[in-house]
Amino acid sequence: MTDLRIAMAQINTCVGDIAGNAALIVEGCRAAADKGARLVAFPEMTTTGYPIEDLALRASFQRAAERAVHQIAADLNDAGLGDLTVVLGTLGTNGDGRPTNDAVVLHGGEITARYSKHHLPNYGVFDERRIFAPGHEPCLITVDGARIGIVVCEDIWQDGGPVAALASEDLDLLLVLNGSPFEEGKGIVRTELARRRAAEVGAPLAYVNMWGGQDDLVFDGHSFIVAADGSWMANSPGFEDSLVTWDVPARGTVPVQGEVVDFASEDEQAYRAVVTGLRDYVNKNGFSSIVLGVSGGIDSALTAAIAADAIGGSNVVGVSMPSEFSSEHSKDDAADLCKRIGADYRVQPIAPLVDAFQAQLALTGVAEENLQARVRGVILMAISNRENHLVIAPGNKSELATGYATIYDAGSIGGFAPLKDLDKTRVWALARWRNALARSRGEVEPIPVSSIEKPPSAELRPGQTDQDSLPDYALLDEVLDAYVEHAEGREELLARGFDEAVVDKVLSLVDRAEWKRRQYPLGPKVTALAFGRDRRLPVTSRWREK
Repeated sequence: MTDLRIAMAQINTCVGDIAGNAALIVEGCRAAADKGARLVAFPEMTTTGYPIEDLALRASFQRAAERAVHQIAADLNDAGLGDLTVVLGTLGTNGDGRPTNDAVVLHGGEITARYSKHHLPNYGVFDERRIFAPGHEPCLITVDGARIGIVVCEDIWQDGGPVAALASEDLDLLLVLNGSPFEEGKGIVRTELARRRAAEVGAPLAYVNMWGGQDDLVFDGHSFIVAADGSWMANSPGFEDSLVTWDVPARGTVPVQGEVVDFASEDEQAYRAVVTGLRDYVNKNGFSSIVLGVSGGIDSALTAAIAADAIGGSNVVGVSMPSEFSSEHSKDDAADLCKRIGADYRVQPIAPLVDAFQAQLALTGVAEENLQARVRGVILMAISNRENHLVIAPGNKSELATGYATIYDAGSIGGFAPLKDLDKTRVWALARWRNALARSRGEVEPIPVSSIEKPPSAELRPGQTDQDSLPDYALLDEVLDAYVEHAEGREELLARGFDEAVVDKVLSLVDRAEWKRRQYPLGPKVTALAFGRDRRLPVTSRWREK
C-alpha cells in the first residue's frame, strides 16, 4: 500500500437532531475530500447525538437513525463522494430487535460494514448496559490496501477485549470512535491507554472524539493519533470543530508527524468546558438569553463572565436585588460587573415584597433570612417568564455539598448551574485565570477584583459571612474532596489529621443535604465525580459516618 490519508472529523452533534447531524456529516465528508482524504471518521453515535438514553428504545427513533445512514450514503454518492470511505457512529438494532451502539462504514452509496460496540459501560455517568445489546463480531476493513480495525470507545478500555482480538490481524491502523465526556485529568489517561493499545496491535491508533454539551455532560474532543511505538502524530484542539488529516504510512516507512496542537492548561480546559456546557444548553434548548442574580460576590461574578463568554454579554441580564442588609460595595460590584461584560443591568429591591410576606407571616431568624433569598428566586423566575430568558444558578459545588444554599433562592433556582461541579476554591482560581486571560489580550478584566478578594457573604443579616456557618473554604474543600470524590469515611479522614469537630460537621452537612441536591439544576460535569449521575445516594437514609 501507499500512504493512506485519513481525516478525523471532530464535530458537535445534538441529540435527536438527526437531520441536522446528517448535514454536519455530509459537510465534514466534503471538507475531508477537499483535503485529499480517502477515509474520514466521525465520533460515536454521530447521527443521533450522544447519549440518547431511552430514545434508543423507541422503534420510531431507531427507524429514523437507520434511514438517515442510508440517505447519507446516497447523498455522498450523488455528490461524487462515493469513493470516500466514511466511518461514523449510529444507532442500530440486532437480530432480536434490541438497540445497538454501532459504527457503520459507507462506500459507494452503501453500508459496506457494521460493528456493534462490545463493551457497554455501566458506571459513573454511563448506563449503556441497560439500553444497548452488546456486539460480538470484529470489524476489519480494507481501504486502498490498508487493513483497518474498528472499535468503539469502551472497547479499548477492556484488557483482552476486541483490541486483543485484532492483534494478530496485521493492521495498518486501529480506528476508535468515541463519545468520551470531559473530566479533569482524563486526557492523560486516554493517551496512555491509546499508546498501550497501539503497541498491542502494532499499528497507529486514531482516536476521534465528539465535542459539545449535552445536558450535564460536556464532550471535549481532543481527538488524536499515536504511532505504533506511542509517538505523538497529530491531534485536534479541544472544545471546537476540527478536521485533522494524517497519512498512514506504507509498510516499512517512517510515519510523518502531522498537525500538533498544544494542550491548554487545566484551568483553561475547565473554563472552556463550563462555557461549552452552558452555551450548548442554551442554544440546543432554544433560548437566546440568560438572566441571573448578581450580588457582587465571586460566584455570580464568575457565572456572569461565563455566560458572557458563552452567548455574548448583550444576551445576559444581571439583576441586583438588594435588601436592607446589602452593602454598598456589593451593589457597586454588581453594577461594575455588568458594565465590564456588557450585560443588561437591572436593580430590583426586595424590601417591598419581603414586607408583604412579613405582614402575613411575621417570620424571624433563619426563616426570615430564607424568605429574603426566596423572594429573589421568585423575581428571577418572573422575569424569565415575562421575557423568555433562561435562569441560571450561580451556586458552587462546596455550597451544594454542604447544603449551604436556600432551596429555591437566586443561587439555586433555574434551568442550569454552570458552577455546579466547581468547588469554591476552584471558583476563585478560575476567576483569576479569566482576568489574567483578559489582561494578556489587552482586554478589560470581566470580574471586579473586589469580588474576588472580599470575604464571601449571603448578606441576609448584619455582618454575615460564610465562615460563620462553614469552615474556611480551603479546609472545607479539602475535606469535601476526600469525603465526596474519594469516598473516604470518618476514620480515614481523622487518620489524615483533620480536626474531629470539622470532620463531623462537614459529614453531617453533606449527608443531610441530599434532598437539596436532588432538586438542583443541571450543571456541567468537570471533575471525576460530579453530583447527579456520578453520585447517587438515597435521600431517606439513617446511615451516618461514625
